[in-house]
Amino acid sequence: MTSRRFGLHLALLALWVGATTGPLVAAPAVIPLKLPSGKVLQTEVMVKDEDRQMGLMFRPSLAPDRGMLFIFDRLDFHAIWMKNCKFPIDIVWLDENKKVVHLAESVPPCKDDACPDYQPLQRAAYVVELNAGQARREKAVIGSVLGFTLPR
Repeated sequence: MTSRRFGLHLALLALWVGATTGPLVAAPAVIPLKLPSGKVLQTEVMVKDEDRQMGLMFRPSLAPDRGMLFIFDRLDFHAIWMKNCKFPIDIVWLDENKKVVHLAESVPPCKDDACPDYQPLQRAAYVVELNAGQARREKAVIGSVLGFTLPR
């Protein structure tokens, strides 16, 4: 088969796969996040609005060595809600220096349309979501610092 014909077959295959499975969507970056206890979690990095809005919605659980890191453009009172979440979590707000400025522990899931918002008492640049009880166990308390390097 000539390279031109192979290229045509490859293009047709890509069109067929896209038509049958929907558009290919890039998965969020995953980076290590070090908690004050020394434990390292693999965290999904949520940068786009639609990713931050989806968060942990519809997922059945979060593995003990996983977390979610929300990155915001500016310091603010970033609210988190639990709409369509299936399990309780700890929500940890961090300032621009990755220092914990607020946390909400064991936040329950919300199955109603009127879900409460959880907001920090100080402005934050990042939010980390962990399994319920994990923040306290891993010493992620107000004033502690979490370690991570953002992807470029």
